[in-house]
Amino acid sequence: MATLFTKIIRGEIPSYKVAENENCYAFLDIYPLRMGHTLVVPKKEVDKLFDLDVDSYRALMMFSKEVANAIKKAFPCNRVGMAVLGLEVPHAHVHLVPLDTMDDLNFARPKLKPTKEQFEEAVGKIRAALN
Repeated sequence: MATLFTKIIRGEIPSYKVAENENCYAFLDIYPLRMGHTLVVPKKEVDKLFDLDVDSYRALMMFSKEVANAIKKAFPCNRVGMAVLGLEVPHAHVHLVPLDTMDDLNFARPKLKPTKEQFEEAVGKIRAALN
């Protein structure tokens, strides 16, 4: 059975898509820690990040770097943090979060509840920074 992320990649479940290439898909987290919080997933359905084959892992990291650089431009911050948790969905993925403090990457914090308009604005900013 396809994972939630595979269904998002296929377009069966809507997402706020930030970017996509032949190997990876990036979309806004719908329960963000900060605006710009993006998930990057390989299109290959593998449960654990370190179970990806070398080429898929490299592709994910290179794509994540491009997306992180765009997030930093779109949402000025000290840096973009990367977290790999992987317990909530059995599909390898990384979280990219704009950071100004260590607490910005604290997943125990209450999540933001952006409006559709705020999500669309965030997607537009990141996409513009990618180009």
